[in-house]
Amino acid sequence: MMSISRLSFYGIVITTLLCGFITSTVVAFVPSNNAAVANCRTSSSSLQMTLLTGNGKKVDVPAGSPLKNAVAKLGIKPKYSCKKGDCGSCTISVGGSRIKACVGKVPPQPRLKSLQEKGLEVK
Repeated sequence: MMSISRLSFYGIVITTLLCGFITSTVVAFVPSNNAAVANCRTSSSSLQMTLLTGNGKKVDVPAGSPLKNAVAKLGIKPKYSCKKGDCGSCTISVGGSRIKACVGKVPPQPRLKSLQEKGLEVK
């Protein structure tokens, strides 16, 4: 019994030493400018939000989310027939371009500052 407990003790000690060595090796390769690394991480994980307007309401929705859910938040109920995008009865106008609400995605935020402030009009 004594040899088994010593063996497990030494196994734990060796595992702890190896983990400490690996951690210190990884830290050695991290750049010293941590602010640049933090900025890189936050910019890639932030969601692009698009402002949609309609019926006197304004709603921020993530770009690429289903258009039918975003339009429902505005209180607009498009007519659906096939729910696959074949018939075109659910077509609505978003910022001047026509999109099928049942299969379409919310477009990305426009680059023009005036459109960013007003939002894309949904009709």
